[in-house]
This record gives sequence, structure tokens and C-alpha cells, in this order.
Amino acid sequence: MKFIFRSLVLLFSLMMISCGGKEEKKKDQIQIKRKADVEVKTQETVTNEVPASQRITLDNKGVGKIKSLTLDATINQEMVAKGAALFKTNCMACHKVEKRFIGPSPKGIMKRRSPEWIMNMILDPQLMVEQDRCAKDLLVEFNGAAMANQNISEEQARDILEYFRTLN
Repeated sequence: MKFIFRSLVLLFSLMMISCGGKEEKKKDQIQIKRKADVEVKTQETVTNEVPASQRITLDNKGVGKIKSLTLDATINQEMVAKGAALFKTNCMACHKVEKRFIGPSPKGIMKRRSPEWIMNMILDPQLMVEQDRCAKDLLVEFNGAAMANQNISEEQARDILEYFRTLN
């Protein structure tokens, strides 16, 4: 019993000795902040006042094939069913309806983005991230998780858009 106790005391003592005694040495150099660093921080502050996922940009149609899109006053339930199924199979790995996930929630998207912007983002997310300010900001907000191109047809994207109209 004495051997175990002495061994534990010795082990504990060695651990205490090995953990202590290190001192951090401060650098005696003077550091000068470059003007470019200050400008970058200023731009980030201005850009990030309202997160891109909450920003309202209804006048922005995005970049891509869809230049104009007129929505019917009534929601097409057949398109909604197709869109919901497509969303479930192609989008739910990264997007959850009720909460933020890898990508933003589509809930309420029609109140924040134009139908053209949504369609262009679904059809060609890479082009949007390269050329659209809001898409770039979303990429930054969601830690660089770029939306994958699912090779969705224009008709399928329109079905998904119709489904989004039901997510208020």
C-alpha cells in the first residue's frame, strides 16, 4: 500500500514540475499596423451590419439566365408538391426549413429575395457567388460553404421556387 501511495505522490510531483516554470517572453519590437489592415476591418464592419441571410434585396435579380419572372397570384399546389420533393432530395443536406444549418433556411426567402435571384442561385450558384454581392456575402456568412450545383433544370428550379412561396 505504501508503494502505491509513494508512486502516486511521485507521479503527481513529476506532473506538477513538468507543467510549471514556463514563462512567455514578450517581443520587444514595435508593431505597426498597415493602412490596408485598417481598411479591410472597416469594410467588414460596414458589410456585416445586417447579415446577408437577413438582408432584404428584392430589387436584385442576381446574375444568370433568369432576367424576368412573373408569379401568378395563386400558388400552384402541383408545382409545390414537386418542389417540396426536389428540395427534400437535393437541398436538405445543407438547408433546413425551420433553422439555419450549413446554408440559410429558405423560410421567408420570398420576403428577402426576388424570384429571379432565387432562380439564378438555384440554377448556377457558382456564377452567383463569383458576380453577385449578396451571394458573396452569404458565402462569407456561412463559413465558405459554397452551394453545390445540383444541375437542376429551369422547370425544377421553378417548382422549388413555388414551394418556397409556401414557406412564410
